[in-house]
Amino acid sequence: MGFRISGLPLESFERFFALDAAGLESAGVVELVAAEEGTWPCRVSLQDAVPGERVLLLNYRHQPAASPYAASGPIVVRRAAGATRIAVNEVPAQQRSRLLSVRAYDERHWIVGGEVAPGTELEVVIGRYFADPRVSYLHLHNARYGCYAARVDRA
Repeated sequence: MGFRISGLPLESFERFFALDAAGLESAGVVELVAAEEGTWPCRVSLQDAVPGERVLLLNYRHQPAASPYAASGPIVVRRAAGATRIAVNEVPAQQRSRLLSVRAYDERHWIVGGEVAPGTELEVVIGRYFADPRVSYLHLHNARYGCYAARVDRA
């Protein structure tokens, strides 16, 4: 079964790119400089920031549905993200290299399944969940820190 892993829409964050430090602070956004590889995963480009790259750290409502499972949490957006990444039938390296929490949601936006799996096994996990007709979509989170990673839909 085909799948599509989507980054967040770049347009949702462009307003922050023009703000100075005071403007970012008043918006609850922190600008950082990546010091190490693999530590600042961008939720738009689905690529990790490289050392020296500027990123924005902010709270994002990744599950905005009117359900008991509505949720938000910290995410990172690279200033150089450029465009939203949509990966069709492909797991981006950013997800493949991490331990992931996979959460399955139904059409009411209620969780109907969840598990932790290495990103190297993500295709199998996605296939298993999408074989269940109750599952409408998946959310991926980094298992260690709990940060939202990406959304998965049927392609």
